[in-house]
Amino acid sequence: MAHRAIVAFLITCLAVLPAMAQTPKKEPPAKKDAPAAQKKAPAGDVAGDNPVVARVNGVAIYRTDLTALRSRLPPQVQQQPPEQLYPRLVDQLVALQLVAQSARKMKLNEEPNVKTMTMLADEEILQDAYLDNIMRKEITEAKLRERYDQQIKTMTPHDEVHARHILVPTEDQAKALIEELKKGADFAKLASDKTTDPSGKNSGGDLGYFSQTDMVPEFAAAAFALKPGEFTQTPVKTQFGWHVIKVEDRRAAKAPTYEQVAPQLARQMSQELYGQKVKELASTAKIEVFNADGSKPPPAPSAAAPTQAPTAAAAPTAGEPQLLPMQNGTPNGPASASHPPTLSPATQNLGK
Repeated sequence: MAHRAIVAFLITCLAVLPAMAQTPKKEPPAKKDAPAAQKKAPAGDVAGDNPVVARVNGVAIYRTDLTALRSRLPPQVQQQPPEQLYPRLVDQLVALQLVAQSARKMKLNEEPNVKTMTMLADEEILQDAYLDNIMRKEITEAKLRERYDQQIKTMTPHDEVHARHILVPTEDQAKALIEELKKGADFAKLASDKTTDPSGKNSGGDLGYFSQTDMVPEFAAAAFALKPGEFTQTPVKTQFGWHVIKVEDRRAAKAPTYEQVAPQLARQMSQELYGQKVKELASTAKIEVFNADGSKPPPAPSAAAPTQAPTAAAAPTAGEPQLLPMQNGTPNGPASASHPPTLSPATQNLGK
């Protein structure tokens, strides 16, 4: 089976978007002295159920290889008709074999950094399999619905606005647009003609409904200060340029349905479950943590000693692992300021 990094590359080639997928089983590596043509089907597979779908210099590619690659593709790609997707999967795995065989001839698989990445990929696959196994047993629909009910009860009522905007590079351009609007120009037509936001050209600058936390602060503050039918009288500056904003409507936000947020709740619960399991495992394990140069860190200060704020160069300490967000974790907080306000509000994409 393919190395995780190569699989990621193949997914990109197939128009990838982030997606949660099952982790395929890996075949044990063949012995160094085994001829390439002697690659066998994974143990437990009947030949008729797992036929060879291609060979590259004698190395067989099995239908389970296609299934494994397909399982890591985005849902919208997986849903393509088999007659369209099948040849693309075969082509990708043939390309993978061609490149991998060439890399082995160059002995790239023997380089230390490649061995390290291969080892890490194996560990990550085991981690994913472990988490997937736990999730299937412990994250049930009943628990998801219970979490949904709890969150709905604690939701703070808030408003949403339906707004349009025009994005231009300079303040003078934005001022000129405001003057045209004051003379009666149609906002949607002006947005289609003048905005530099690609999506706005087709929608007349329409952003749909969004909450205040869905947009960057400057944009949100200006939009929520307007009444329906009003537009900003002065340009609004954000890191993306200068905006002219018009509010079309205002309403109380509706609570999302269970179906909309179930995938997000599952990601939240899987992240929590992962942290709990790692904590449990760490409690019975012997963990030693060293400085970046391999030296032992100084002993932890006693409870009576005055505490000091950690610095960027502080040495790591043993104990409960401090986990980075998982790839399939749920983002925390409002939309990142690195995303322009022209993107669809996050609340419209829950559960997709």
